[in-house]
Amino acid sequence: MNAKLTNKLATVMFWAIGFGILSILAWFLWHILSAGLPHISWNFLTRKPEEMIAGGGIGPQLFNSFYILFLSLLFSIPFGIGAGIWLAEYARKNWFTDLVRLATEMLASVPSIVFGLFGLLVFVTTLHLGYSIIGGALTLSLLNLPVLVRVTEETLRAVPDSYREASLALGATKWQTIRKVLLPSALPGLVTGVTLVAGRALGESAILIFTAGVSVSRFAPDLNLFASGETLSVHLWYVRSEGLVPDATQIAEGTAALLVLVVLILNLLIALPSRLYQRKMAGKSS
Repeated sequence: MNAKLTNKLATVMFWAIGFGILSILAWFLWHILSAGLPHISWNFLTRKPEEMIAGGGIGPQLFNSFYILFLSLLFSIPFGIGAGIWLAEYARKNWFTDLVRLATEMLASVPSIVFGLFGLLVFVTTLHLGYSIIGGALTLSLLNLPVLVRVTEETLRAVPDSYREASLALGATKWQTIRKVLLPSALPGLVTGVTLVAGRALGESAILIFTAGVSVSRFAPDLNLFASGETLSVHLWYVRSEGLVPDATQIAEGTAALLVLVVLILNLLIALPSRLYQRKMAGKSS
């Protein structure tokens, strides 16, 4: 009797915690979206920002956000997934690989502002890239790299050894096994990792303030890698802290709501195809 009562109490407690967390998240989203959605319009999404008069937009910042995100993933995904494959499938267990794993875990917990100061010192000052899109993208890729390495390694290790043994027994090489068996099986986990780092990169501001700058190019959209690259999150910080425009509050609320929507839509666009692929693969295996 006591065991059943304890089980019911634990079930109720966990359901209450879950609903509490969902309620907080729903309130958070409602508060941001209800305040910001009325300020979002086509002109707001396409026009350039204003410094002194009302009515400016966030067009260049919206473009820079996706441009820097694309470049950072272009740099970090090959190296992150490659390093994860090496740790999971090729690296021997010794002091060196233990050191690499420890360093990766430590880097994953470093505050983003430290990466920003590193990017300022290396890319902006030493390499003379200035406050630029390429400097911000390279620094963001360093932020994302440890997460991708750990997610890739853990996801590949979660694939059953029977998959490897069956592939090798059929005459496949180790690389063929990784490419055609392990990576497709681990794809949902890899997609989850990419989604996490993409969302983090879109909302990052400390790094980009120090490396990409707080201004935009006179031309929009500007594909020049060495142009200033203020993003939505940096623009939100700038408007709320130093903005002189009369409608600074409205611009900040609209930018915050748009940033939330962009992250949600990006997560759906990345996660849904992965779920469909996972169901398709499960159907084939059954």
